Amino acid sequence: MQKRKWIRRGILAECLLLVVTGVFYFRQELRVTQTNAEPDEKKEYIRWVEFYPTEELMTQAYRLDVETYDKPVHLCWIDLLAWLAAKHGGEFPSGCAGELDEFAEQLKNGETTMEKATADMKYYSYYREAYEAVLGGFVGEYRIQCADEAGKVQWKDCYGIKAFSPIAKGFYYNDYDDFGASRSYGYARPHLGHDMMGQIGTPIIAIESGYVEALGWNQYGGWRIGIRSFDKKRYYYYAHLRQNFPYNKQLKEGSVVTAGDVIGYMGHTGYSSRENVNNIKTTHLHWGLQLIFDETQKDSNNEIWVDCYQLTRFLYKNRCETQKEESTKEWHRIYQMEDPAVEEYKRGILSRQGLMR
Repeated sequence: MQKRKWIRRGILAECLLLVVTGVFYFRQELRVTQTNAEPDEKKEYIRWVEFYPTEELMTQAYRLDVETYDKPVHLCWIDLLAWLAAKHGGEFPSGCAGELDEFAEQLKNGETTMEKATADMKYYSYYREAYEAVLGGFVGEYRIQCADEAGKVQWKDCYGIKAFSPIAKGFYYNDYDDFGASRSYGYARPHLGHDMMGQIGTPIIAIESGYVEALGWNQYGGWRIGIRSFDKKRYYYYAHLRQNFPYNKQLKEGSVVTAGDVIGYMGHTGYSSRENVNNIKTTHLHWGLQLIFDETQKDSNNEIWVDCYQLTRFLYKNRCETQKEESTKEWHRIYQMEDPAVEEYKRGILSRQGLMR
């Protein structure tokens, strides 16, 4: 009798173990299925962007934004450029500068509002979202060091461009619009970035504040850095960095950088499956800007890269001054900058860490 009780208990324990194990594997299988699920084709997000505003129009819209920052009607430069794009189907024919000035005056005088002016524009919301994705981190409030007439360094509160040219001030480069040109190494493909030719060791600057998402070797880009904007909409790709000494030594994946920081050095590495090889003929920086409206676009066949030539011309007006530290051979910015976006991101990290505890 006692023996039968023990047998029944053993059978019951085995059945319970099988049930628990089955539930565990079912949940694991469900998790894998959800992770590997195909993207929902019905999900609404932007899948293609062409960005054609000229440097002159961006500068004009930017100046209108800054000039009206503390006025009753503040004109947002992204709104203005999106209005022009919606009006002309994404193109910017001659005469747009005059149209922009006239429209700005109507807005400032209260003759119309952006909401009224764009109410019947079918594609304004598309261009507004697309151009925000491209330019969203370029203009805003910030604090920066500057030297007065006596040479004393002081902090100054500013509103304006807080993005920088990817080449440090005082370093020569030349470039042309090469977006879409053919590439043959590995496989035939278009050039989805912008090349800036210069000298080996030229300091490379973080265009926008963000965090390092990728750092290391890529057989196409050589030593490269990928920096993601805090809103996750922009991925900046800096490639072909210097052999043996490609990066700022303090950088690693996850590092937070402020716009204007020195992140690496120009070189000609790449086009090799072996690390640290110079197989690029011309010393240059390749920088690219990928737009991400949904994470399924990040590393896929549906990536969105925009032509950066006009953006590079626009950013030329803000080049970061640097100096070399002889003891480490590193270059660093001379004047520090405080970007509210950096502080907000760091507070978010600390907040999440507190919740995890």
